[in-house]
Amino acid sequence: MTVFRELRAADADRVLDAFVSDAAEMSRQGDMHDLASARAYVTRMLEDPDVRTLVAADDADRLLALAAVSVDRANANGWVFYWAHPDARRRGVTSRLVRALADRELGEGGLHRLELGYRVNNPGSGAVARAAGFVQEGLEREKFLVNGERVDVVTAARLKTDPV
Repeated sequence: MTVFRELRAADADRVLDAFVSDAAEMSRQGDMHDLASARAYVTRMLEDPDVRTLVAADDADRLLALAAVSVDRANANGWVFYWAHPDARRRGVTSRLVRALADRELGEGGLHRLELGYRVNNPGSGAVARAAGFVQEGLEREKFLVNGERVDVVTAARLKTDPV
C-alpha cells in the first residue's frame, strides 16, 4: 500500500538512494553524491516557504517518489517537479502522487495554475503529467542541454478551472 505524506528530514537516506541508483536519469534533479548533500537537498525544501512537497511512501514508510511545487505567490501559480525512486517507476505511483499534489494545491493550497515541463525524450515523465491532468500547452525547442545534446521540452499546465 502506498501512502502520501509530507517530506521529512529522515527521508534524506532514501533521497540519496534514489539519486545514486539511477545517477544518469536523476542528474537533472540535482547533484546528490553523499548523505550530506541529500540532507542539504531535503533541508532546502523543508525550509523554503515557497516549496510545498508531497511524497509517496511504502508500507515500511520508505520514500518512493517526490512531487513538489515552487509557488509564485504574487500570481497564485506554481511550478511542479517530480521524480521517482527506481523501485517505484512504471507502477503508477508517481502519477497518483502528482495528481494528489495538484488537487491539493489547486484546492486548499489556493493556487490557480500549475505548470511543468518534461523532455520530449522522457515518455515516462510525459505519461505522469497527462495522468495527473496536465494539458500540453507548448514546446520549448532545444531548451535543455543534456550530455552535449539540445533537447526539446514539452510544457504543460493544469488550471483550477480544468475538469478533474
